Amino acid sequence: MTALMIQGTGSNVGKSLLVAGLCRVARRRGLIVAPFKPQNMSNNAAVTADGGEIGRAQALQALACGIEAHTDMNPVLLKPESETGAQVVVQGKRIATVRARDYAALKPQLLASVLESFRRLKAAHDLVIVEGAGSPAEVNLRTGDIANMGFARAADVPVVLAGDIDRGGVIAQIVGTKAVLDPADAAMIGGFLVNRFRGDPALFDEGYKLIEERTGWRGFGVLPWFPQAGLLPAEDALDLGRGGGGGALKIACLALSRIANFDDLDPLKAEPSVSLTMVRAGEAIPGDTDLVILPGTKSTVGDLAFLRAQGWDIDLAAHLRRGGHVLGICGGYQMLGRTISDPEGIEGAPGDTEALGLLDLTTVMTQDKRLTRTRATHAASGAAMEGYEIHIGRTEGPDRARPFAFVDGAPEGAVSVDGRIMGSYLHGMFAGDDFRRAFLAGFGQVSAGGYGAGVEAVLDALADHIEAHLDVDGLLALAR
Repeated sequence: MTALMIQGTGSNVGKSLLVAGLCRVARRRGLIVAPFKPQNMSNNAAVTADGGEIGRAQALQALACGIEAHTDMNPVLLKPESETGAQVVVQGKRIATVRARDYAALKPQLLASVLESFRRLKAAHDLVIVEGAGSPAEVNLRTGDIANMGFARAADVPVVLAGDIDRGGVIAQIVGTKAVLDPADAAMIGGFLVNRFRGDPALFDEGYKLIEERTGWRGFGVLPWFPQAGLLPAEDALDLGRGGGGGALKIACLALSRIANFDDLDPLKAEPSVSLTMVRAGEAIPGDTDLVILPGTKSTVGDLAFLRAQGWDIDLAAHLRRGGHVLGICGGYQMLGRTISDPEGIEGAPGDTEALGLLDLTTVMTQDKRLTRTRATHAASGAAMEGYEIHIGRTEGPDRARPFAFVDGAPEGAVSVDGRIMGSYLHGMFAGDDFRRAFLAGFGQVSAGGYGAGVEAVLDALADHIEAHLDVDGLLALAR
């Protein structure tokens, strides 16, 4: 038993969650297991113990395995910065920013790093469960592929194809994939499964048999809809819901066009005392909001323009006149200052951009990227904090004299004179129960606590769900 790969009939068919659940299943069976995704595209990243960054989904999958996240688990990470360009991160470190048309030429050079990381994981674990990206049916992208069949064949890893019945057309999804694949690629597929079924699975018996007959592939089961999936950190901004909760504390988060590391919000969304609203393009910040969060972004200057185009700068001014609070995290923190300088043109044309002017700070963009896990102390409450930093740019100014937190005695972030405008580079701060409790207490609310334990409980429930409905023994036997 060495490795098994879950590929999908399309993006967002549930591959990440399937891999997380199978990782927890394998761990509970006594296997030393690790996740792997050759190539990922996401602005929701995690900082690893070895000082790099990987997709957030692989960090969740590592948690399901009971191990530390490592850069080998996601050797190629693409972080979109515009509609046509993305930052390329290889084995945890940024190597370039390229346009989509140029990335195709770069892919063959990255296969060696992908296989190197995979072999290290394979050597150190009983089982590696691999997640594909997008779909192998995108045969126009097959040349130089490192994410799906190109990897599977290079590493000799058997594949199970997952289809999503909830979006409709699952028979065409799976049968159509077989029809367009090169025969040598199709030979790597050892079977299929159907994900996200609502209702009585027996109603799909005929469709399931039809897929088996048309493809010649073995079926590994029909997995019903898992309603607790929304309680786990999402990777794709498309999965961001409208918010949640009906608590007294009303928090609004601006859904920036390049929003990044938005799982910062998950612990707040899980609090009964909180009502969280995602404010979308074209919507106004609700007038009864207590706290507005400016989240992280992969393009601070670009999303500052996006924010103004929605009229949110005007809404923020009105919100503050009403006595409201604002918290900027990472890129959102940079936006709160007076100016953002980009002398090297890292995010676009070189020059200075006027920011929101809510804090007396200036930010200068630099090529150096800060990637670190951080322990801190909340300045206002003294509560212990844990988080991570993943940003370019240095922020300085008079309001840093009132820090949001202290890191090894040094000031971090900034707070306005009246304490209602706060900024910090620390992602993940709300996952810690102690800090979240203290932060909510500052708004007169009580925290329910236990966020980390809740995520663990959902992963166990997901493993139970998979064990109950899929042929897990058959899936594990397929690994080679």
